[in-house]
Amino acid sequence: MPADDQDPVELGVELLAHLEHAELSVADAIDRIETVTTNPQLQREILDTAVMRGVVDREDGLVRPRSQGTYVNFEADVIVREGSFSCARCGASISTGHFVQLDGGELGPFGSTCIRKVLGREN
Repeated sequence: MPADDQDPVELGVELLAHLEHAELSVADAIDRIETVTTNPQLQREILDTAVMRGVVDREDGLVRPRSQGTYVNFEADVIVREGSFSCARCGASISTGHFVQLDGGELGPFGSTCIRKVLGREN
């Protein structure tokens, strides 16, 4: 699916559905959502939609995914491509891009450190 045709709300909700932590602060959840959109209204819509659909619970400044074990698998769900990219998280120039394949579309590119942060494998 071309990046322009991807629904940022669907991508963000799907990303939240794949959180690896039992809970995250709302700020950390927004940090992940920022990889989909930096628009504050869309970020709020993503979080509200995820709560409304029962994907996550939000209480006392924490976000908790409702389904455990649906993590992004690095071997199956992350595609690595060589080229000239800018990291979607930090903006750094990278020659190896990591792209997360979700049902709603593709997120990325991310550098090797940022992909771990986006997926919750590194703080």
